Amino acid sequence: MQQVERVVVLALDGVYPFELGIPSRIFGAADGRYEVLTCSVDGQPVRSNADFGITVEHGPEALAAADTVVIAPVSPAKVTADLPDEVAAALAHIRPGARIVSICTGAFVLAAAGLLDGHRATTHWQVADLFRDMYPQVALDPDVLFVDDGRVLTSAGAASGVDVCLHLVRKDHGSELANKVARRCVVPPFRDGGQAQYIEQPVPEQGAATTAATRAWALGRLGEPLTLTDLAAHARMSLRTFARRFHDEVGLSPGRWLIQQRVVRARHLLESSDLSVDQIAGRVGFATGASLRQHLHASIGVSPQAYRRTFQAAAR
Repeated sequence: MQQVERVVVLALDGVYPFELGIPSRIFGAADGRYEVLTCSVDGQPVRSNADFGITVEHGPEALAAADTVVIAPVSPAKVTADLPDEVAAALAHIRPGARIVSICTGAFVLAAAGLLDGHRATTHWQVADLFRDMYPQVALDPDVLFVDDGRVLTSAGAASGVDVCLHLVRKDHGSELANKVARRCVVPPFRDGGQAQYIEQPVPEQGAATTAATRAWALGRLGEPLTLTDLAAHARMSLRTFARRFHDEVGLSPGRWLIQQRVVRARHLLESSDLSVDQIAGRVGFATGASLRQHLHASIGVSPQAYRRTFQAAAR
């Protein structure tokens, strides 16, 4: 019998409605693997940061049965350095060992509760300075989409809440189900947590050449030894123009992007095939199995064998 994980989302006054709905939308599309409940600190309706209130069905006692707790974000005007008594009382219901996730300014709640002390975390880049002033004991990284620190995960603004929820589906049940959820929700199936939050020029100026076609071309040739010269020649740009425009559009250098995409492809093959590490390395463009091991460990902190065992267990 398939185990159903309970996800409980805590809505606080000033909550952003879009982000509040992300866990239900993503986990709810995962073939019944999750049950999603929404609660408030007292079981009463909460005010959103829009022009309407939100009625919830559950009080803080729902947190006691949660396998995963998601703290939805609130308007920055609502954040405080100290945890309000009613929020502290609600969080006290969370059982030891439960996984805790914040979206955007929800990280302020976790930091105020002391759950991020001495740990790496992220939040929306626009409130990074405020966060640092309030919680200097937290190792804040405002340049990434999300941080998986094991039991506690933090994510940046808005759509990165989708990314971290998909990351958890992938972590729990493998990439096949995560990709299915992404298709159902019409969202990108994978954005690496280390990707930049803020890209200076994500949409090119009208009439300007872009690197999108070259990126698609490169994705079909990851097994080949692609160089910056190859990419720039395909895009019909000078090396300097291509490198600058690529970084403006993607937030990464071409070389770092290629490594990231090769790691993503390698992870998929580790999850979905019985190919050896050396065979996978060759298919994704790493020269040797040792190179794949090095890049995978740098990206997610585990060996290919450990990664494969984890996701094969999740798939079962």
